[in-house]
Amino acid sequence: MDTGTHVVMGIALGGLATLDPVVAGSSVTATSVLIATIIGSQIPDIDTVLKLRNNAIYIRNHRGVTHSIPAIFLWPLILLAVIYPFFPEANLLHLWGWTFAAVFIHVFVDIFNAYGTQALRPFTSKWVALGVINTFDPIIFGIHIVAILIWVFGADPGYTFLTMFVVLIGYYLLRFHVQGKVRAEVLKIIPDATDIIIAPTMKFHQWRIAAMNEDEFFVGKALGNDVEILDCFKRIPVPKTPVLEAAKKDKNLAAFLSFSPVYRWELDEYDEYYEVRFIDLRYRSNGHYPFVAVVQLDLELNPVSSYTGWVFSEKKLRKKLSILPAD
Repeated sequence: MDTGTHVVMGIALGGLATLDPVVAGSSVTATSVLIATIIGSQIPDIDTVLKLRNNAIYIRNHRGVTHSIPAIFLWPLILLAVIYPFFPEANLLHLWGWTFAAVFIHVFVDIFNAYGTQALRPFTSKWVALGVINTFDPIIFGIHIVAILIWVFGADPGYTFLTMFVVLIGYYLLRFHVQGKVRAEVLKIIPDATDIIIAPTMKFHQWRIAAMNEDEFFVGKALGNDVEILDCFKRIPVPKTPVLEAAKKDKNLAAFLSFSPVYRWELDEYDEYYEVRFIDLRYRSNGHYPFVAVVQLDLELNPVSSYTGWVFSEKKLRKKLSILPAD
């Protein structure tokens, strides 16, 4: 989820904690728990700072080790070491328990996005992405804001947020139901589909679709139960040519391939260089596919420039390629 949603989730969990008699019976414990749940709801996303280095490192590592099983147990201990000295009278066990809950819920809700997490590391590095909730869901955010306002105006926080979480569970189940109906419609159009990726948008009834069978890629959208296929591409395996093998060694393209499950590729040869482009098919927007990896190599197959990330025009892509140094 986005940062704002994780913040309100932390506040909500801190309010829910007042149902714990130990928390409710101590203002010091209640204060420390609220601080811990807000920070704990953010801490797994500390790897966002990797974006300051470059997109390749960010794509390969965001929601990776910081969202892993060992990290879920490590983050609460780190936060306790920082917070507890300021609140030595707080109940340590209950402070740890609610901090752990905040970290766990952060990682748990992230698996419902299309981006997903590597939440099962170290057992597997596979991305777990259920694709039923958008990174920012206005309904989820709005429900949290309403519940927080109800608390501000004097309602009991514990039962207010308990009710809110029950409503949210129902909302998640509804999203699975709606996604399942879209999947059934896709199978009517592509009965031999081998893979179907249905990604949410900020609009409740609108979904992005990327599917494939043995011969083609299909890109589409759904509005309610109405599925429309917008583009079709022949599935052409990536050949093991010297140019493409050299391009795959580039860190930006390697990062793209570690993240994208469905893509097509292009190879263009110019007088002085080759250009290899891989295009993620999951994020079609206004007829454009903005998530790409591009590698330029000279005629001796040395990388000249490369980029991976979001670009919404060819002009901006050319600018990014021109300012990046060779690897």
